[in-house]
Amino acid sequence: MAYYRRKLMSEINVVPYIDVMLVLLVIFMITAPLLTQGVEVELPQTSNEPLPPDQKQPIVLTVDAAGRYFLNIGSEPDQAIDTKTLQLIVGKVTGVKPDTTVFVRGDHRADYGKIVSAMSVLQTAGVKKVSLVTEHETGG
Repeated sequence: MAYYRRKLMSEINVVPYIDVMLVLLVIFMITAPLLTQGVEVELPQTSNEPLPPDQKQPIVLTVDAAGRYFLNIGSEPDQAIDTKTLQLIVGKVTGVKPDTTVFVRGDHRADYGKIVSAMSVLQTAGVKKVSLVTEHETGG
């Protein structure tokens, strides 16, 4: 009687793993375009924390509904300014205090391009910290 010794199979069957990988690939290919589409939301409302009371007086740039710029520093804070004046005034402040934070208050009806343009001007003027000011969310 001849005894044959069975050799153990030490190979891993990868076919199920390939199937799972292909299913995941198809799922990601379908869901990826859906993630890039936007949903209409009101950005200015958020849950936010108030500034600490020991905070220095910050520079506040306000963009109203018409897209005009107002700066809380200068001789006439209630007077609209253009982008060149904005860059000049903020550039002088950041020349003296380079770590100055500028808060941007944008009306929710303002053109988003105007707010982005203002932020670009602030970056050109040397501002390193820009924060967006929002109202506290009301209701549930």
